[in-house]
Order: sequence, then structure tokens, then C-alpha cells
Amino acid sequence: MSDTRYLDWPFFEPRHRELARTLDAWAAEHVQQAHGHDVDAACRALVRSLGAAGWLHHAVAAEAGQAIDTRAICVIRETLARHCGLADFAFAMQGLGSGAISLDGNDDQRARYLGRVARGEAIAAFALSEPEAGSDVAAMACSARQDGDDYILDGQKTWISNGGIADFYVVFARTGEAPGARGISAFIVDADTPGLTIAERINVIAPHPLARLEFTACRIPAAQRIGAPGEGFKVAMRTLDVFRTSVAAAALGFARRALDEALQRATSRPMFGGVLADFQLTQAKLADMATAIDSAALLTYRAAWMRDQGQNVTREAAMAKLTATENAQMVIDAAVQMWGGLGVVSEQPVERLYREIRALRIYEGASEVQQLIIARDLLREWKTPAPLPA
Repeated sequence: MSDTRYLDWPFFEPRHRELARTLDAWAAEHVQQAHGHDVDAACRALVRSLGAAGWLHHAVAAEAGQAIDTRAICVIRETLARHCGLADFAFAMQGLGSGAISLDGNDDQRARYLGRVARGEAIAAFALSEPEAGSDVAAMACSARQDGDDYILDGQKTWISNGGIADFYVVFARTGEAPGARGISAFIVDADTPGLTIAERINVIAPHPLARLEFTACRIPAAQRIGAPGEGFKVAMRTLDVFRTSVAAAALGFARRALDEALQRATSRPMFGGVLADFQLTQAKLADMATAIDSAALLTYRAAWMRDQGQNVTREAAMAKLTATENAQMVIDAAVQMWGGLGVVSEQPVERLYREIRALRIYEGASEVQQLIIARDLLREWKTPAPLPA
């Protein structure tokens, strides 16, 4: 059983501790690792199950002015990731996919989409990346041209999680109010809108629904725009500031499960008249793994707590994601090593974790992008120092 003493840290309130305990018990009963070959069907079923149990309500802000509890999001993702990577994915994408509506949508948009997302009746997707604009969002080429009371979308989006099974997509497109990032707007595009096609389904090492989208003279009402024209980049960054921290929490869940598996193997695997855990090399590695997890957890829950206090967390969220994902990769690799040959057998827990963790170092901003975010924020602050606290 994973160490849960971190829940006693002052970042958390009693409701977060109760949330973790309740969800852990629910997941142990309702979440299975084996999903067969139909990942789409498994993901749909997980969304329905999470919605019916009420967990997805934590991922949306259904009423104007309602805040998303970042610590709750992180606790849920860490817990689900420890049980099943696809369950974590299903939960996270409901939040990320609808996050722009939660944060910047109008009352009508909230009423039409967020309740269905929270109940697991509609699957959401976040469509930002393009073939030539992943890390560099300002290089976006997908365009939205206003035509009377409508917008006409043309272009592509790729690496879109829930692509192919989503009921709607929050799409970011260039509307041209200004150069670069200042000329992008956000739109809700229903999956059955004429002109939107699923151009390609993408298979990855940790299977989940993923696709490339094409927009060809895709006409949508201007009422589907989220926020003001040209404000889409800000909408996207506000959304990512919430959910980037939760990527770190998912990495923590994977890492904690890997440490559990490593401890189980090290204390039971016979080795030269004893067990693997008797060797100082093994003990040193276990110590490194536990320290890496706690250091990542401190950064992750600091960022979540700060955001819940209303503070800007661009740098802190980047530090959390960078550290948690890189540390989790190290922890999981060490667990595979302790499992020896069994560690690379398909569908063994540590082999599955090894596939699950790799993408987290890339999506929602690769590790190198997080380093740039941190450094640029440091340099900006150095040039214009913030006043000391009173």
C-alpha cells in the first residue's frame, strides 16, 4: 500500500484527505487495469462510471464564479493513476477538454456542456496542438474567419486526446486580431459539425483515444466562441495552469505504484541466499526513489495550494510538472530493473507504468518547455523585482 502520510501535510484540508480515502476505495472496486483491445469503448465506460459516481464534478466549474479545486483535481489524478492510467486519462480529459468553458465560458455555454461533462454523458477534448505548432503555440496555422454571425474554420489539429470519441472539441484557431499569440480565439465545435473530420487515429505506446482532426470550411455560430476575439491564447494558458499541475500529480501516482511494486519485488525475490532488498545497492536505489517522489510531491502540492489561494502559478506549475514527470521516469525505470526479466513482460504492472509515464514528459508542455518557462519567469522577475512581503 502506498505511503499516504503526505496527506497530513498542511497543503490539504480534511475534505481532501477524505476525498483521497473514498476514491481509493472506490477505484479498488470499480477500476480494472485490463481493458482489452477496444480502448475507445473502455474510455467511454470509464467516463460514464466516473460521472455516475460523482467524481467528474470535481473537474468542472458548472456555475460562473465557481473555482476549480486544484488540490482536489491533483488528489484524484494521483489516486486514479496509481490504480489505472486510462482511468486517470478519462478523468483528466473531461477537465482539460471542458476547462476553457469552466474558466471563460458564458452562462449558455456552461449550461449546454458542463453538466453533461460532469455526469459523464458527453466526452470533451482540448484541441490546441498542430503538426507544426506543438510547443510553439504562436505558430498556429488553423484559422477561423468571421462570416456574418458565423466563423469558418480551416486547418488541422493533431495529438488530440479523446480525438475520435469526443462529443465536442474546444478548438483554438487564428482569428488575426494581432500577430502571434494575441490573434488566437477559442471555439466549441460539436463533433457532428459538417466540415470536421477525423483524419487519422494515432496509436501510441500507452493506448488511449488520440487523433488528428481536419477542418474544411467548418461553419460554427459566433456564439460558440469562448471569451473575446483574440483572447484564445490566454484562455488556453489559464486552462493549462490548472491542469499542468495535475499532470505532475498523475506522475506521482505512477511513481508511487512503481515504488510499491519495487518494494514488493525487492522483499520477495530470492537472491544469493537472501532477498534482493538485503543488498545495499538495492536499499540505496529505494532511498533515491522515495526521495524523488517526496520532492516531486512537495512541488506539486505547493503549486496546487498556491493556485487555490488565487496566486499565479505559471512558474510553480512548470517546476512541478518538470520535476514530477522526470522523477517518475527514474523511479519507474528503477522498478523495472528490480523486476529483472519480468519487468519487460507485456502487461506486468511495471512494464505498463514504463509505457504510461513516457508521454507525460511531452504533453501539456515538454520538459524542455517547462525549463524555458521557469527560466523566463526568473529572468523577468530579476529585471523587475517583486516587493518584499509586508
